[in-house]
Amino acid sequence: MKLAPKWTFDLSGNLNAWTVNNHRWKHWLAQPEGRYWFCDAFSGHFVGGHLLGGQYNWGNLDMPFKFLGTDFRKLKDFRYQGWMVGAGIVYGYSWILNRHWNIEAAIGLGYVYSRSDVYECADCGKKVRTKVPHNYIGLTKAAIDIIYTF
Repeated sequence: MKLAPKWTFDLSGNLNAWTVNNHRWKHWLAQPEGRYWFCDAFSGHFVGGHLLGGQYNWGNLDMPFKFLGTDFRKLKDFRYQGWMVGAGIVYGYSWILNRHWNIEAAIGLGYVYSRSDVYECADCGKKVRTKVPHNYIGLTKAAIDIIYTF
């Protein structure tokens, strides 16, 4: 949504409500974002800031690596169910295809705080830890979008 000649507002949402082959990556996420465009709104380079928040239920995921202080290997043996909030900055570029269609690429970095209950396996109901906090600094957005403008 255009707010001023060089300012826009974007609202992204994510939903994954399914379990596939006993792999659990259920979550919902909302991410409002304010953007400043260097040329005109919806055209060329932009920078911005975003907030994010959501809930998750992750487990039985084979991700054998650590990244920026987060040990993703734990997702194989435990299930994490909790919530998250965060904020970040974003840079992107939008290519105009015609009067109504654009392609946009964006990348964002930021901070996310989460708190979760930990269960002993992806399908088990036995809770082994409660309200475990986690701090994450890193990628908070990576997108290639097809945009329709009204």
